Amino acid sequence: MRTVRRTTALALTCLLAGAALAGCGGGADDAADKSAADLLDEANATMGELSSLTIEITNEAGDDTATWRMTTDLKSRCQVRNTFSGSGTLEQIRIGGTDYVRPDTKYLETWSGNDLGAARPNVWAKVPVARSKPGDGLSRCTRPFESFGTATKGEATRIGGREALGLEVTDSADKEGAYTFYVATEGEPHLLKAVYDGGKQVTTTSFSDFGEPLDIRPPASADVLDMSDVTG
Repeated sequence: MRTVRRTTALALTCLLAGAALAGCGGGADDAADKSAADLLDEANATMGELSSLTIEITNEAGDDTATWRMTTDLKSRCQVRNTFSGSGTLEQIRIGGTDYVRPDTKYLETWSGNDLGAARPNVWAKVPVARSKPGDGLSRCTRPFESFGTATKGEATRIGGREALGLEVTDSADKEGAYTFYVATEGEPHLLKAVYDGGKQVTTTSFSDFGEPLDIRPPASADVLDMSDVTG
């Protein structure tokens, strides 16, 4: 999908030099002077510079609900929990080149065709990250922050106790759906929430714990089945 526009020179200067510079502090008045596209670009740049954050996604399609929660350093260390209303739970801890994976029985029964490194129900399996491939249910710790489509300003609101502005985004490639991105207008211009409404599917993504210290550790060795040398 095409990007809206790249981050402005002013936004990059603020990120590199710090918010103490005049004009870098943000705020409702500052947001009023910028276009919706510039606000999204600034938020994406701010998010991309974070050392850590928590991302929570809820996807609702009819009677099915899936939730996904990841705390990450946006590089190579993250902890993830996937829960599907009809097909169980998959937990993952990724540290460098190693994945620790723990599916429950229902997940394995439903997704038995996925390669989960010969994981056992409710037991942590240690497998190399190199075995991860699309479709196996495992997550990367990285996340791109970029925008697409046509953005317009929406209504001011509060998200997680912070003043925010809703930015409405539509894309010609998706005629049925629309996005609303909520960008903080007080403090750092973080992206606080994004909502996709496709009619039959609604996906809500929330962002929090910006730059907070991480405490992501491998499971106790006694609780881990090392599958590093297992093939097939």
